[in-house]
Amino acid sequence: MDLSLNRCGWCGTDPLYMEYHDNEWGKEVTDDRKMFEFLVLEGAQAGLSWITILRRRENYRAAFAGFDVHKVAAFTAEDVERLMQDSGIIRNRRKIEATVSNARLFIAIQKEFGSFCAYIKSFLPDNKPVINHWNNLSEIPVSTPLSDAISKDMKKRGFKFFGTTICYAHLQAVGYVNDHLTDCHCRNR
Repeated sequence: MDLSLNRCGWCGTDPLYMEYHDNEWGKEVTDDRKMFEFLVLEGAQAGLSWITILRRRENYRAAFAGFDVHKVAAFTAEDVERLMQDSGIIRNRRKIEATVSNARLFIAIQKEFGSFCAYIKSFLPDNKPVINHWNNLSEIPVSTPLSDAISKDMKKRGFKFFGTTICYAHLQAVGYVNDHLTDCHCRNR
């Protein structure tokens, strides 16, 4: 890991955070499985730091069937109880139940729009990622009218743990909003 590269300041010097920043955050996701993974992880992160979830990511992958949305959608009450005993994930019943419910809703959106990615892109100007030009972290908002609209629509559809702040973080993570700072080496990749 090249420490001399300019990065967005939020990732600090933690190798896991820098790896995530350099290789995933802000890269446009076009695969629904990856999109579902980020949806699960963002929901789990609610009220916690992102690094807490990143450190447990592989545990989440194992607990939630490799982020296979159809398998997660088929989880039962027994699966929820099993997950409540899994010390490798955040054992919050509401978040676990929401993940199962959200998986079912995710599939419904896939059926309606062809893919979940297409659904999210339908909110974007010309179906293309938003590219912002922030010079420092203090300029980056925690939500925008775009995240408000997506979150509102998803809540109307029944999604849980996907308020406007989580939605905006999701859009950043999956590259539908590019919030890499103007001097970040990942800015124009």
